[in-house]
Amino acid sequence: MLVVIVFNKKVAIKCRFGDFEKLSHFILNEMYMKTKEPQYYRLLDLQKDQGLARFGLMSNFVWQDDPKRLLFVLSRYKFVAKMLAGSERVLEVGCADAFFTRIVRQEVKSIVATDFDPLFIDDARHRMNDRWDFECREHDILKGPVPQKFDAAYSMDVLEHISSSDEDRFVSNIAKSLTPHGTLIIGMPSIHSQAYASPGSREGHINCKDFGQLKTLMFKHFNNVYIFSMNDEVVHTGFAPMAHYLIALCCSKIGGE
Repeated sequence: MLVVIVFNKKVAIKCRFGDFEKLSHFILNEMYMKTKEPQYYRLLDLQKDQGLARFGLMSNFVWQDDPKRLLFVLSRYKFVAKMLAGSERVLEVGCADAFFTRIVRQEVKSIVATDFDPLFIDDARHRMNDRWDFECREHDILKGPVPQKFDAAYSMDVLEHISSSDEDRFVSNIAKSLTPHGTLIIGMPSIHSQAYASPGSREGHINCKDFGQLKTLMFKHFNNVYIFSMNDEVVHTGFAPMAHYLIALCCSKIGGE
């Protein structure tokens, strides 16, 4: 079945009925999507060329459930990006949908983003942008290190999901994926924050730590460990028990292999 569309009394377009909706959206865009300020035409041009970007599975849930938390997570990744700026090869452990990975990618030469769940890796690959491309790879860090050696690695909001019996293997396998002088950044909610966490968060957070516990764990694998505190989007070195989030910056791994 063919549909004939006539507008401006001049143009007639024939299309199959199944394409009618798509074509009508195109025509509406051409006729009515204008802006009063010419500098914004590049916004429309980008939309026409690439469409509108979308959230991933995890980031979409955050935006729908608690929009301000998206800002908090973005701020954590900005901290990582600034600390690792200029690194040649960076590893992310536990990237989930990798929506936030682009922030780090903007500051480094290359990233391999890993997660043990293929659902998230597939989602990240389908949303990949040529300008900010990076490798997404399914990998369970508890089963072994990533084969290549990396200048730096980071893992945000993952350690609290790892049982205490597996935490040393988790950190050790990341360290084994680093060059001798590689840097590791670990971020996690503090144990003190859990009184205010949602029921869904508490269910998955089986291994939150305080300042001292996180530092002790990381000192087992690195010679130099620096702990930062974070509340909402603010990174600081204030009174640790009041921190809702902790970030460990580690370098010079023990063994140096």
